[in-house]
Amino acid sequence: MTTDQLNLDAAPDSPASRTRYWALAVIALAQLMIVLDASVVIVALPSAQRALHISVANRQWVMSAYTLVFGSFLLLGGRIADYVGRRRVFVVGLLGFGAASAIAGLAQNAPMLFGARALQGLFAAVMAPAALSLLSVTFTEAHERARAFGVYAAIAGSGAAIGLVLGGVLTQYASWRWTLLINAPIALLTAIAARRVVAESRVEVRHSYDIPGALTSTSGLFLLVYGFTMVASHGWTSTLTLSLLAGAVALLVAFVAIEVRSAHPLLPLKVVLERKRGGAFLSSLLVGFALLGTFLFLTYFLQGILGYSALRTGFAFLPFSFGIIGGATVASRLLPRTGPRGLMVVGLALAATGLYWFSRLGVDSTYLAHVLAPEVLTSLGMGLTFVPMNSTALFGVADVDAGVASALVNTTQQVGGALGTAFLNTVAASATATFLVSRVVTPRVVREATVHGFTTAFEVSAALVAMAAVVAGVLVGAKRQHRLAALAADALADGRSAFVDFAD
Repeated sequence: MTTDQLNLDAAPDSPASRTRYWALAVIALAQLMIVLDASVVIVALPSAQRALHISVANRQWVMSAYTLVFGSFLLLGGRIADYVGRRRVFVVGLLGFGAASAIAGLAQNAPMLFGARALQGLFAAVMAPAALSLLSVTFTEAHERARAFGVYAAIAGSGAAIGLVLGGVLTQYASWRWTLLINAPIALLTAIAARRVVAESRVEVRHSYDIPGALTSTSGLFLLVYGFTMVASHGWTSTLTLSLLAGAVALLVAFVAIEVRSAHPLLPLKVVLERKRGGAFLSSLLVGFALLGTFLFLTYFLQGILGYSALRTGFAFLPFSFGIIGGATVASRLLPRTGPRGLMVVGLALAATGLYWFSRLGVDSTYLAHVLAPEVLTSLGMGLTFVPMNSTALFGVADVDAGVASALVNTTQQVGGALGTAFLNTVAASATATFLVSRVVTPRVVREATVHGFTTAFEVSAALVAMAAVVAGVLVGAKRQHRLAALAADALADGRSAFVDFAD
């Protein structure tokens, strides 16, 4: 295969390349808004609850309304982006997200806030896969692609920690409303910039939208996330929880059956069943399952055991952001040379070690002596992981399926996070209750029991990430493709005669 067949990008210093990096900045800013939104609202929730007189039972819907709609509509949002135009859908998603954020920030009562949060989730569900698919189709040369995914991974991995700081600052020095209102002007400016620097991309031949597949997948994902959301208040064995989960399984099985028979499926199963790509998706699901719980329980530990304020907790998470950025930077430089498997295995192994280290925490632990080192280790590992994991999930996907494949990346992380939070909450609560059974209850024993619940959850999280490392080692490869693409780019950049034989 000759260089004119490689579809390599323009030279790094060319105007076209600079335009692509402006496009990357726009896409990264949109992704940052989505990631920040969840953690910013967590910090602002107590103030919003008091201001709008939201009951303790209903306060979860400030988060759950967003998560339910976001997770449910991602697959459909990805396919809409493929057919309607990824930039167009990206811009519409930005404007809609900004408007919904403004409505949420101006909410006068609980139903208005819940509805606006659901609307945010809907527009995020079309914006997120459009952004990732634009990244995938814009950066095709190995080195630039690795850098672009490095930036995206750094934003996705560190945004939650940054959001805790931003949420604390805005809530403490302005108002909880500004944690939502701030999205409106940023979204508007980002949409204007996207129209100028992001190239349109769409599937040339449109097919039907696979309505049966869309209905069953959206409904199944909705019931799945809703069912796991209800675990916290109703338990695993309640009729409501079991009914929701049974309905989710039935609908998702029906979705797979429909996709097998559909001439133009919403989710072509070849996207998932290709070994390397499937390994990346499964790893993403396991990481999502473990990682959100880590943020949750570490936040509880810092605030409930160490007595940190919300703002101080946010700053305590900043090393996590720096670790993610550092790991992603290293991964983006190594990926074209080494391929994804080694980076993923090493990164996931480091993250699993850090999570297990957290399981050694006790009531007398301190931040500097016992939290900081495993926090940095975990974040470095995840930074090394996110770049090759996301790149592999989209590597070699046909342009016609870029949007839905990007949506599946987001879906595995969102659904994994929802499922993992419910599961790990149950694990922690059960461990705490078991710890108290045979002991005299005193204030210190209660604290010890609480920490025992957290550390048990950390052990389970470490095991899940270790499983992801095994999955990556067994299923993920693509070293040859990444390496040869990088060599071809180097040959072209140096002005050498580049004829690269990609035959096995």
